[in-house]
Amino acid sequence: MNENLKIKMYSFTVDCTDPQELAKFYAALLEWEMGFYDEEYAWVYAPGTNQGTYPCILFQRNLAYQPPVWPEEPEAQQQTAHIDFAVTDLERAVEHAIHCGATVANAQFSDDWTVMLDPAEHPFCLCLMKAVFASAHFGLL
Repeated sequence: MNENLKIKMYSFTVDCTDPQELAKFYAALLEWEMGFYDEEYAWVYAPGTNQGTYPCILFQRNLAYQPPVWPEEPEAQQQTAHIDFAVTDLERAVEHAIHCGATVANAQFSDDWTVMLDPAEHPFCLCLMKAVFASAHFGLL
């Protein structure tokens, strides 16, 4: 790679019909800050960081957005990606997510994580990751 070229992950972009509302949900869920927003875009980022220091979650307006079906079904809209969040207390994290506006997905496949749906029905997972938190290699803000 060219030594003058720098590539850094800037954002994880999520399609939705209302970027500001979905950004508010994730800001509340993660206790992050909401950055710039307008009718087309909104983003959230870790508190105390500058834009671009860490990747943000960017919400992009797409009026043709169709929520994915979870779990997958033939001929239905499929998820293309989802976000996993590491948590220390799964039960409390699920309660917090529900308080912020998420719902628990009907189908669950493990006792170690819970599949949730955000207000735009994107799946995301709350993952009980005690071993990861205890690792010296894991940095949690």
